Amino acid sequence: MVETQPAPTLASESAPFPWLLADVGGSNARFAWMSGPGQVPQHVRTLAVAEHPQLVDAARAYLSGLAVSGLIAAGEQPASAALAVATAVTGDSVRFTNSAWSFSQRELAQQLRLRTLVVLNDFEALALSLPRLRPEQVLGGPSTPPQAPMAVVGPGTGLGVAGLMPNGARGWMALPGEGGHATLAPADDFESALLAAARQEFPHVSAERFLSGIGLPVLYRAVAQVQGQRAVPGVDGKWIVERALADDDALAGRTLDTFCAMLGGFAGSVALTFGARGGLYIGGGIVPRLGDRFARSAFRQRFEAKGRFADFLKPIATPVITDTLVALDGAAQALTQLR
Repeated sequence: MVETQPAPTLASESAPFPWLLADVGGSNARFAWMSGPGQVPQHVRTLAVAEHPQLVDAARAYLSGLAVSGLIAAGEQPASAALAVATAVTGDSVRFTNSAWSFSQRELAQQLRLRTLVVLNDFEALALSLPRLRPEQVLGGPSTPPQAPMAVVGPGTGLGVAGLMPNGARGWMALPGEGGHATLAPADDFESALLAAARQEFPHVSAERFLSGIGLPVLYRAVAQVQGQRAVPGVDGKWIVERALADDDALAGRTLDTFCAMLGGFAGSVALTFGARGGLYIGGGIVPRLGDRFARSAFRQRFEAKGRFADFLKPIATPVITDTLVALDGAAQALTQLR
C-alpha cells in the first residue's frame, strides 16, 4: 500500500507542532524552531540568500543542520510553518522584491510536507511582535505597550512599513503594505535637488530608493552630484555607514545625516497615516548600528515637523528595535492566532 500525504492547507483552525519559523529578507533568511506551545523561537540560524538557489533549499539546509547537530531527531519534519517574507503576499505565487527567490505556497507546503503554512509580509510579522517586545529588545520604548494603534518602519536591505491595530478580544490586527515604495517627499531645496538628481537614474523615487541598504548608494551619488563632489564608485550601504561613523569621509557623513533626517520625515508621515499614538517603531538592520549618531541626528526634529500636526506627533514615542530576530516572534504569533 502506498500512503499519500493529505493536501496541505495554507491556513487552518489549528497549527500542529513542531513549527518552522522564518524571516526572509533580501540578503538573509533567519530560521527558528518551536517544538511545543509556550516556547520562544529556538535554534535560530541565519543563512545567506545568495548561497541557496531557492527558499526550499535554504529551509532544507536549516532542517538538515538541526538534525546533524542533534537538536531534532533524524528525519523530524515541521508540521506547520510561518514564513515572514520581504515582499507583498497577494496570492499563491510569491516573488521577492530584492532577491531572485520565488515560490508557490502550495508547492512549498508539499515540498516540506507541511500540514499548515502561513506566509505573511515580513513587516506584518514585525508589527505582530510589537506588543510582545521586552525592554531589552528596544531603545526608548514605553514600559508597557498601550492599547493604541502602532506602526513600524524598517530600513534594511529594503524599506518596510506596517501598522498594528487593537482588535478587541482577538488581540491585534496587523496591516501590511508596501509603504516603502510610496513617493518620497522633500522638506527643503537641498532634498528637492537630491530627488531631481535621483530621477536621472529612476523615473520614480520612492522612499526605499534613499532610505534602505540598496538606497544608500543612490542617496550618496545624489548628495555628491548636488554638492559638486566626486563619489567613490561602486560603494555599498555598509561602506557608507562605516565611513560616516568613523568620521573619515565627509560625503558619507552628509549622506548618513541626510538619511536620518529624511527617515524622520517619512516616519512622521507613517505615524500620521496610521494614527500611531501607541508608538512609531524603527526596525531593520541599519538604524541600530548608528548608535549616538542617530540620537544626535535630525530624525526626531523631522518626525515632528508636520506643521499643524506637530502637537499630535510630539507625544508619540519612536523606539528603535535592537533585536533583529523579533520578526520570528511575530511569525509565531501568526500561527498562534490561528488556534
